[in-house]
Amino acid sequence: MQTPTDEQLLSDHLTGRTDAFELLVRRHTDELHRFVLRFTNSSAAADDVVQEAFLQAYLSADRFDPGRRFRPWLFTIAANKARDWLRSRGRKSEVPLDAKVDSDGDVGKTFADLMTGAEVEAGAVELQAGEQRRVVRRIVESLPDMFREVLVLAYYHRFAYREIAEVVGVPVGTVKSRLHAAIGRFATAYQEAVGVEDGDEAEVGRWS
Repeated sequence: MQTPTDEQLLSDHLTGRTDAFELLVRRHTDELHRFVLRFTNSSAAADDVVQEAFLQAYLSADRFDPGRRFRPWLFTIAANKARDWLRSRGRKSEVPLDAKVDSDGDVGKTFADLMTGAEVEAGAVELQAGEQRRVVRRIVESLPDMFREVLVLAYYHRFAYREIAEVVGVPVGTVKSRLHAAIGRFATAYQEAVGVEDGDEAEVGRWS
């Protein structure tokens, strides 16, 4: 039997299938929790935000555009709830860089691994692993929220540009420019922090 899509489950929910929305919750809770946790840095807050996001999705199901995909729509709701939580506490979002990345080809790597490139050759940067992670964390946390947000969506959750645009609420071109700008800012700051010279053979990897 073919596994129903998210969109099919939501449609079934609207026609009265009692377990359809529960299946959507089971399917997306873990990933949505990880997504929110990377912004709130609070497991309790993530629990609350995820619950609120699913509640809003449940109440708004009849207004869902069947021409859209459910997952970006759900993440949009959760992102807005997370921003509300952060604003209510006057806090900036934080990204735990020791979390595992889910991108294809990067299983087992952390966000810090990706952000340090393709990769700095041994000896080029004389930093212990713990110190390097602190440097990376400090740089990423210094980025404006709009840059951190697209990085998390792109590299943790493998959203396509158009889906990130939907979640963030900006055009696709803006998503691309923000991602490019975020990577450029990180590379410059990282080189300054660890003393990598432009002429060094070992360079911090560039993303495009």
